[in-house]
Amino acid sequence: MMAGTKIAMDNGKYVRYTPEQVEALERLYHECPKPSSIRRQQLIRECPILSNIEPKQIKVWFQNRRCREKQRKESSRLQAVNKKLTAMNKLLMEENDRLQKQVSHLVYENGYFRQRATVATTDTSSDSVVTSGQHQITPQHPPRDASPAGLLSIAEETLTEFLSKATGTAVEWVQMPGMKPGPDSVGIVAISHGCTGVAARACGLVGLDPTRVAEILKDRPSWCRDCRAVDLINVLSTANGGTIELLYMQLYAPTTLAPARDFWLLRYTSVLEDGSLVVCERSLNNTQNGPSMPPAVNFVRAELLPSGYLIRPCEGGGSIIHIVDHMDLEPSSVPEVLRPLYESSTLFAQKTTMAAFRHLRQISQEISQPNVTGWGRRPAALRALGQKLSKGFNEAVNGFTDEGWSMLESDGVDDVTLLVNSSPGKMMDVNFSYSNGFPSMGNAVLCAKASMLLQNVPPAILLRFLREHRSEWADSGIDAYSAAAVKAGPCSLPVPRGGSFGGQVILPLAHTIEHEEFMEVIKLENMGHYQDMIMPNDIFFLQLCSGVDENAVGSCAELIFAPIDGSFSEDAPIIPSGFRIIPLDSRMDTSSPNRTLDLASTLEVGAAGNRATGDNSSSCSSTKSVMTIAFQFVYEIHLQENVSIMARQYVRSIIASVQRVALALSPSFLGSHAGLGSLPGTPEAQTLTRWICQSYRCYMGSELLKHEGSESILKMLWHHTDAILCCSLKTLPVFTFANQAGLDMLETTLVSLQDITLEKIFDEKGQKTLFAEFPQVMQQGYMSLQGGICLSSMGRPVSYERAVAWKVLNDEENAHCICFMFVNWSFV
Repeated sequence: MMAGTKIAMDNGKYVRYTPEQVEALERLYHECPKPSSIRRQQLIRECPILSNIEPKQIKVWFQNRRCREKQRKESSRLQAVNKKLTAMNKLLMEENDRLQKQVSHLVYENGYFRQRATVATTDTSSDSVVTSGQHQITPQHPPRDASPAGLLSIAEETLTEFLSKATGTAVEWVQMPGMKPGPDSVGIVAISHGCTGVAARACGLVGLDPTRVAEILKDRPSWCRDCRAVDLINVLSTANGGTIELLYMQLYAPTTLAPARDFWLLRYTSVLEDGSLVVCERSLNNTQNGPSMPPAVNFVRAELLPSGYLIRPCEGGGSIIHIVDHMDLEPSSVPEVLRPLYESSTLFAQKTTMAAFRHLRQISQEISQPNVTGWGRRPAALRALGQKLSKGFNEAVNGFTDEGWSMLESDGVDDVTLLVNSSPGKMMDVNFSYSNGFPSMGNAVLCAKASMLLQNVPPAILLRFLREHRSEWADSGIDAYSAAAVKAGPCSLPVPRGGSFGGQVILPLAHTIEHEEFMEVIKLENMGHYQDMIMPNDIFFLQLCSGVDENAVGSCAELIFAPIDGSFSEDAPIIPSGFRIIPLDSRMDTSSPNRTLDLASTLEVGAAGNRATGDNSSSCSSTKSVMTIAFQFVYEIHLQENVSIMARQYVRSIIASVQRVALALSPSFLGSHAGLGSLPGTPEAQTLTRWICQSYRCYMGSELLKHEGSESILKMLWHHTDAILCCSLKTLPVFTFANQAGLDMLETTLVSLQDITLEKIFDEKGQKTLFAEFPQVMQQGYMSLQGGICLSSMGRPVSYERAVAWKVLNDEENAHCICFMFVNWSFV
């Protein structure tokens, strides 16, 4: 605030300050910004230059100073949003130009073929046919060699072809099914139509500088879960300041039914004349006559067609990125039923192109907003844990011989494959010591794995059920054995049995910014009855879950977990097991389903993931998917025969349980057993939402939701920004339902919500206020609470501006539950 500026007082008068007074007030403001600070009063008394200013005048100055600071922050935020929107607008204009070029190209081709067809019908002489055939011959590129000049020629050719795909019309791109582009989405995502192999293209804005973006994207194993390794074989510098790298890359096989893929690549990094940074790459094969890489055992050599990243600096910071991924994954080398996995550009886009963008956005948010990232206070460490879980599961599924895996003989029924690994490298990963001093008991690892085809059940729904209802497929004795085996010995082998499962509590740990992947801790309670094992009453599993949103077309659903020590030591061994479900619907690339998010499958607390028969019968009545199951067990080598019998029997029991659950969740089963009523779906959730809104209108005299358009009130309630929670009418009310904001506020899930009582979320002062005011809800139907502090299920304090509670009446006007709404909540 400049000297001489007049400050308006409440009485209409103005006060003008000298430069010395303004300087003193600024120092005072920065040292004691809080209005009620005792230190401020002391400093005012100690500062002679402020002694002749009335306290009220100082108070008004501070109020104006705070307002100006808020205005500057808001102006800065709006400028950042405006820069982002300007960049997105530029991106959309470029996309529009590309589409116009594509339309012009198609119109030209259409006219050309029409003219050729006319010529063919009017002149069928052999000369004209020969001429026509000669006209279609395109000159081939001259062969290249392994010299630096030859590699540079291949690199420049790769750059040209990549740019024609990224910004030109070399590939016909169509919008990815289910994608809704916008400023907060991953970006503009498209998949190829009618080209060789599978291809995907995305462009968007990321708040990182181009050099950092290139560094992250080049490190493919850090963001691509399918990437096993990228080995740098050679590096060459070019005269124009670019870099040529020769790489050998390996990708994991997603199932046990097909071999893994490897690639022999050339990668070219350069800077264009306009300052854009380009990283492009392609496979080296015999057609280029360049350096070769011999084939590897257990791998099929696939081809990476010209692909890469175009990274342009954005005004005001950040980068505009174009990503193109184009591969020929050799689908002819896999069983016919699995070929959609290798021919679907939609699935390829989810696993590769969109994964790269999500990783960039995650890191960008961690840098710009370290306190609000979904991965908590230690995002890098948690991401590393997630990567370790995924990598360990992929290694178990693939069972590479160079890692020490060897196959055991089958018992004659080869539905379950057993592999063992007692190599020093593997056991070095396992035999860490925990902070409590207990060493790992095993000197070998056994993996039991299998793959199975599923019909008529969406992967997201099945995976949610497996996650939330562990007792339906897991055996608690084997869970206890797995936890003990990586902690301390000795422990005896359990016999698989049902009905001995303890309670399950899901403790949220972290999630990505788009919630497409989250990490949690599974606590299995009351396990102390296994007295033959050195185990506490509770055991813990670290769990990684992804693909639970059934609206995400072509996404892979995974549930990967590993036993961990209760102390959550960082050096804990990770021996992951779990499930992977991949859709096999080849029509994902050709159809454009107008699907909307079915919240009912997310909202119910019972058998999660069931929709009304009429809602999903059309969309998933013909869906197919492949499920891969892999379970690992640490054991002593002399117990190998007993452990192999146990593991084979256990995985077969899991397969039977999954088949039973898949049948129960299929639309055809629900249609023929509609009278069972054991699997709640859309009607129950819709009805509860209607009761909540009607009761709010009755008691508050206003609308809870402003219903506009065709969006359902269930979806509007679920995405409401304020936390909305329902609790039972018991002596100690427990929560029975919450929208997404409510679950985020309590840091819990719908399954674990019923374990939280109403009084647990308030501190001592809040509990007194609640007990004093709560009877009003039953008497007059509603109550209001002033702002305060409550606690999440993880014990974190949450502030809220105000809270409203009202009685929810059913259609017979009987009290059904109590609904709470916490307005403008945030973590303290």
